[in-house]
Amino acid sequence: MICRTQEDIDGMMLAGKITGQALKYAETLIKPNISTFELDKLIEKYIIDKGAIPSFLNYDGYPASICASINSVVVHGIPSVNTILKEGDIVSIDVGAIINGYNGDAARTFAVGKISPEKARLIEVTKQCFFEGIKHLAIGEKLGKLSYAIQKHAESNGYSVVRELVGHGIGHDMHESPEVPNYGLPSQGIRVKEGMCLAIEPMINMGERYIYINEDGWGIETRDGKPSAHYENTVIVTKNGVVITTLIED
Repeated sequence: MICRTQEDIDGMMLAGKITGQALKYAETLIKPNISTFELDKLIEKYIIDKGAIPSFLNYDGYPASICASINSVVVHGIPSVNTILKEGDIVSIDVGAIINGYNGDAARTFAVGKISPEKARLIEVTKQCFFEGIKHLAIGEKLGKLSYAIQKHAESNGYSVVRELVGHGIGHDMHESPEVPNYGLPSQGIRVKEGMCLAIEPMINMGERYIYINEDGWGIETRDGKPSAHYENTVIVTKNGVVITTLIED
């Protein structure tokens, strides 16, 4: 979707702000011995109290308001009363909010208590991949420049990029065209246009890139069982540069 009007931009900014605030709230909740079900209910209430709708709930039949993906789960981990965060885990929280017909979508990977240096580095490099990518998101440039920059930064740090899952356009619907891969060649992809709204989301594995869908039909895990991290923001391309709608500064 191309959001050309100021009304569109304002709508996307508000949806993004609430989504980003929900993730900041999530960060305050992450601790050992909390269940992902409790996280889901608290974050769901937070979004509703902001006047928005949790966009993941019942999306294509998904049964919760957040995705909570622990360690080797890349994305789409379903919250459960039986899934308890433990010291040393990493957990990615992916969340979306709809308000006035506009969507925000974002994710962060958090440490649960004290984690290993290896896991901490994975989280940091995954975040860096996002920011390396958007350096190349500019009007008139091929979208592949962003994709290539993400892949290059991940692989130069010894990690792999999940290829079956990609970022996406976003606006009145959570998933719109174009697809935004986290890998590829600089010459690939469409030309970036002013007003383009995208959810950019590096999914980076400590081990090999290969994945599988687990038995619940939703959770996607690394095939080698090694940890994965996820970092996502909704962005708008403007004539003055890229605006990150879901990034809430400390």
